[in-house]
Amino acid sequence: METTDLLKKVRKIEIKTRGLSRNIFAGEYHSAFKGRGMAFSEVREYQFGDDIRNIDWNVTARYNHPFVKIFEEERELTVMLLIDVSGSREFGSFEKLKKNVITELSAVLSFSAIQNNDKIGVIFFSDRIEKFIPPKKGKSHILRIIRELIDFEPEHRKTNVAAAIKYLTNAIKKRCTAFVISDFIDDNPELEQALSIANNKHDVVALKIYDERETELPSIGMIKLKDAESGEYIWVDSSSRKTRQGYQKWWLDHAKKTDVMFKKCRVDYVSVNTNEDYVRSLMTLFRKRALK
Repeated sequence: METTDLLKKVRKIEIKTRGLSRNIFAGEYHSAFKGRGMAFSEVREYQFGDDIRNIDWNVTARYNHPFVKIFEEERELTVMLLIDVSGSREFGSFEKLKKNVITELSAVLSFSAIQNNDKIGVIFFSDRIEKFIPPKKGKSHILRIIRELIDFEPEHRKTNVAAAIKYLTNAIKKRCTAFVISDFIDDNPELEQALSIANNKHDVVALKIYDERETELPSIGMIKLKDAESGEYIWVDSSSRKTRQGYQKWWLDHAKKTDVMFKKCRVDYVSVNTNEDYVRSLMTLFRKRALK
């Protein structure tokens, strides 16, 4: 993509997503994703009702008068985005491809993070780690992430979500909040274990992206389908009720299996339809977490 066109797209995404994160998500994000705990802030004179366990005995002895320690929430977080860049992200049947929704979601989360003074990093993955951007703060860092989201071309097209999650567990030493953004069309039997281990160390959140056309086959006769990840073509008789029912059963089984896996691993998640407003989905997720 030419530099001028890329900058225009970056600017367009920046204007839209920064506005959303500032005007809609700022408070919800802060409530949903809390800091690592309480950090010492200052001391003040003891007041009736203060917890005596917070008395600072050194300062109290020095001034011969009781003083207590004041603590504040240690707010700074590290946020990691694990972004699926496999071939299936290029599917879409309405106004947006899955890739476009993933880009906007990632940008909104990035701006929400820096507005809360959090660091943010990115792992682009297919069936291997395509690129790792270490967590940092600052607008220039966010704009770099958005440029990569728009213009990044992976070397591979298949999917291995488990490998990306294992990489997160090994690469990020301190506890972080990790958003895994993918369609989760991945039958790797190691995925559940990888998710469970990662969520014990980090706070893992799943954003499952899907398109309505993936949920069922339309009855339009013989159609030629391409596997976006393998590049293989197959002919399918979509007028066959048995074929349509078989496909829909596969989709429903896949969706149920994924939902059960998230619940079993205690991973918060939300499904995002490319044809619907992702703002509503994110708000639902944030508010659900804030109530915990």
